[in-house]
Amino acid sequence: MIKFFEYNWQVRDEWFDWCNQLTIKELLKDQKGGVGNILYTLFHIIDVEYSWIRGIQGKEDVVFQFDEHNTLKKVKTLSDKTRNEIAEFLKSNLGGLKEKLVSVSWDEDKYTIDEILHHIITHEIHHIGQLSVWARELELSPVPANFIGRERKPLHCY
Repeated sequence: MIKFFEYNWQVRDEWFDWCNQLTIKELLKDQKGGVGNILYTLFHIIDVEYSWIRGIQGKEDVVFQFDEHNTLKKVKTLSDKTRNEIAEFLKSNLGGLKEKLVSVSWDEDKYTIDEILHHIITHEIHHIGQLSVWARELELSPVPANFIGRERKPLHCY
């Protein structure tokens, strides 16, 4: 499963690079579907990932405010900061814990750690697909989403 986190983080970084060609107005332009706009989508991916990982760890949720992270540089910095913490956690041995049930403050149901990790991965892939559609609507090539043939950076590189 770690390979999918590595993949998502690498693709996310490529989207950050891709976004450098856009103006802040284009990054904040309301889009059809999704959570609103390109920049907020990247912010949302990070926020959800971090919240669920903290939930797995039994830690209190940290609610990030988009108003405080409303530039590409600030969202990238948030991504790097949370990623380092998440990578350290993922390096720990989760094997025996995957079936452990977890409760989070924003949901009444309990989920296994395995379900949550899969949710985090697919959540980001879903939103990256939305970014790809929006890129094409701007008549720009999206970031390639191939898993096969992609040389991933191992966790310790983040």
